[in-house]
Amino acid sequence: MEGEPDVPPSTKLYEFKDEDEAIFRNVIEMVKDKLSRNLKLNTHEALLVFCAYIVSEIRSGKSESQIIDNSSKILTRDNVLFGVPETLRQITFNITVDNLPKKIIRFIEPVPTANYIMVDPRAIRVTNCEKQS
Repeated sequence: MEGEPDVPPSTKLYEFKDEDEAIFRNVIEMVKDKLSRNLKLNTHEALLVFCAYIVSEIRSGKSESQIIDNSSKILTRDNVLFGVPETLRQITFNITVDNLPKKIIRFIEPVPTANYIMVDPRAIRVTNCEKQS
């Protein structure tokens, strides 16, 4: 996954066997419950949501382009903590599901980022605007 340009990319490996799938499903249910209570997801929880989405879509026979096109509908800025969209600007999944051929799926800005610029607060001048009567 790649985020802000000044932060090096990182790799997270999710690998599980058949007996681990129940654990994976339970974690996804906990994350869905968190979303249903309007709680915000952190980066790792957001990655799990995208991973579960891809597995589900591959199993249902969707093409890579369909999976990518619908990825922006999974999470919004309101679903995640501050900074998560900027951390997940690009996510690449190298995924093999159920002995199907390996797929490489890349999401570009799957959670829309805000149009703001963070600046040094010392660079901003604030003037005293008093109401004149």
